[in-house]
Amino acid sequence: MAKIRVVVVDDSALVRSLLTEIINRQSDMQCVGAASDPLVAREMIRELNPDVITLDVEMPRMDGLEFLSRLMRLRPMPVVMVSTLTEQGADITLRALEMGAVDYVAKPRIGITSGLNELASDIVDKIRIAAAAHVKRLGPAPAPAAAAVSHGAPPAEAPRAPLPRISTEKVICIGASTGGTEAIREVLTPLPADSPAIVITQHMPPGFTTSFAARLDSLCKIRVEEARHGQRILPGHAYIAPGGHHLRIDRSGSNYVAVVEDTEPVNRHRPSVEVLFRSAARVLGPNALGIMLTGMGGDGAQAMREMKDAGSYNYVQDEASCVVFGMPRMAIQAGAAHEILPLNQIASAVLNRLASNPALVRHRI
Repeated sequence: MAKIRVVVVDDSALVRSLLTEIINRQSDMQCVGAASDPLVAREMIRELNPDVITLDVEMPRMDGLEFLSRLMRLRPMPVVMVSTLTEQGADITLRALEMGAVDYVAKPRIGITSGLNELASDIVDKIRIAAAAHVKRLGPAPAPAAAAVSHGAPPAEAPRAPLPRISTEKVICIGASTGGTEAIREVLTPLPADSPAIVITQHMPPGFTTSFAARLDSLCKIRVEEARHGQRILPGHAYIAPGGHHLRIDRSGSNYVAVVEDTEPVNRHRPSVEVLFRSAARVLGPNALGIMLTGMGGDGAQAMREMKDAGSYNYVQDEASCVVFGMPRMAIQAGAAHEILPLNQIASAVLNRLASNPALVRHRI
């Protein structure tokens, strides 16, 4: 089989050397070029036609985001961002994912040599995933509605029937990985302020979920935040598993509460979708709506089937709209899906089901 051809773009000669060595150690990939800045990279990409590029954010002559924006408009291709593990780095990385980058590697600020070598298997896994990802041309960036920050008027969308009074019993559970940050945004932004509670596990390292939650909160009519241990899970709110911690649902009296813990990884992930969905099957039963979005691997697939068996109604993103059709495929194969839908139809399907099935929505407790 042909090797995955990679171009490394980074202004650090040390990082270029380390990434080149890591890539070339793999039997299925080859670093065909290493560029010190985007202008050099542009010519290299034209000449070498790589399958994947790794792209630093802070570089001379043109920063990584500007280069990524131009690349995804003119010559869309799989990109893995290499960013520093800082709050600012997280914000920039989320913007890069919005522009179409497939994934990112959070490189350490100190101990670069040992740090990147420790991340070697993660780096090459992400390059492999990127090589097989569905990459789309970048269109106009989503602009928040003028009142979005104050959670006021929604952006233009298809009219919907008013929701019945939403119970604190009903909870939407979402799992996602590669490509999930933008998929989650597309599911959450159409939801009205009176939506049921939402709990989300997106595979992310520590340091990134705070920025992710803040960005979604600025775009959505519901409130979006990182989950805190012991807090009540309330309608009109979305709770995101903090990076490096599992999130599950428990019951305290008549309330649902978030349990945040740093127990062992499950399916190699922490947070793990399996942990969240299994708790939903046990605690929520028929009061759950499950959504499986784009991602590599099978995390959460079996637990989503457990949700279905416990009475949940489940939606799975279809292959054509996924960046990576791994977790959705495994959920479908596990028999966990009630409906398989394009990403842009999932939110409306959920709302229509809530509005048209009064038996699903109980009075407040």
